[in-house]
Amino acid sequence: MTASAHATHLAQLNVATLLHPFDDPRIAPFVDMLDPVNAAADSAPGFVWRLVEEGAGDATGLRPAGEDVIVNLSVWQTQEALWDFAYRSGHLEVMRRRRAWFARHVEAHLVLWWVPAGHLPTVAEALERLADLRAHGPSPRAFTFASAYTAAEAAQHHQALPPAQSEQAARSAGSLPTVPVGEAR
Repeated sequence: MTASAHATHLAQLNVATLLHPFDDPRIAPFVDMLDPVNAAADSAPGFVWRLVEEGAGDATGLRPAGEDVIVNLSVWQTQEALWDFAYRSGHLEVMRRRRAWFARHVEAHLVLWWVPAGHLPTVAEALERLADLRAHGPSPRAFTFASAYTAAEAAQHHQALPPAQSEQAARSAGSLPTVPVGEAR
C-alpha cells in the first residue's frame, strides 16, 4: 500500500478488566478464542497492525493499565473496516460473552483516534487518548464509534490548536516509550 502524505488510519484501544486471573479456568473460553479471533483480525479487510507482546501471539501478557486489565491496541485503514471486524465477524461472539470474563466498565473502555498512515501508536499514547476521552468526553482527538469524527475533522482540530499546545501534543506523542510490537503489515 502506498500512502500519500495526508493518508490516515484509525487507531483503537480497548481495555478490559478481568473478573478472574488470566490462568483461571473461568477465563479459559476467552483464552481459547484468542488465536482464532486474532487470525481473523490479521486477515480482515482494512487491518493494518495490532500490538503483540514480544515472543507472543497477542498482547495479553502486557499489563500497562493494571495487573487485572488487558489491552487491545490496533490500527485499521478505515473506521468501517474496524466496525466490520468488531461487529460482523467471529469477534462478535467474544463481545457477546464478555460479561463472563470482564467487569462492566463504569467509564470509557474504548477509544478511537486518527494517526498518520505508517504511524504505530505506543501503549502510552493510547492510554493518554483514553484518559483524554474519560476526562473531556469525545472530541476529534479521542472518540468512540457512537461519537465519531472524520480524519479531516481531527486534522482541522489539530491545526486549530495554539502553537504551544500543538507542539506539546506532538512532543508528548513522539517521546513516549515504545512497547515491543509485532510486525506492521
